[in-house]
Amino acid sequence: MPKKNKTKKRKPKKLKPKNLKPKYSLKKAKRRMVSKKKYQELIQKRQHNKKLTHNERKKLDHDLFVNYCSCVKSLKYDDKVKDYLEYPVCMSSIYKKRGFTPPKGVTKRCGKYKY
Repeated sequence: MPKKNKTKKRKPKKLKPKNLKPKYSLKKAKRRMVSKKKYQELIQKRQHNKKLTHNERKKLDHDLFVNYCSCVKSLKYDDKVKDYLEYPVCMSSIYKKRGFTPPKGVTKRCGKYKY
């Protein structure tokens, strides 16, 4: 009795385009935010140079970033605001007026988030 070849045919792999990056959702990021009361407490702590734990610092940085991005996205599609003025306006209201130094590349990271 002759032996049969049991080689399986492989399907060709589908190649993903390299230049497409996944967009993150601001809605999902907002769900991770702390409450308004806790947010204000953390801001007060940072403004008055009180000690923040590592976890509190991470949460505050994330919340400031999400608020900045949502501010930029809302002003970007507003007809009353001139083009590209949304970045300095939001930077000023979220970071500068509170006395915080904005993180590097925060505007680039906002591009990864869809509105």
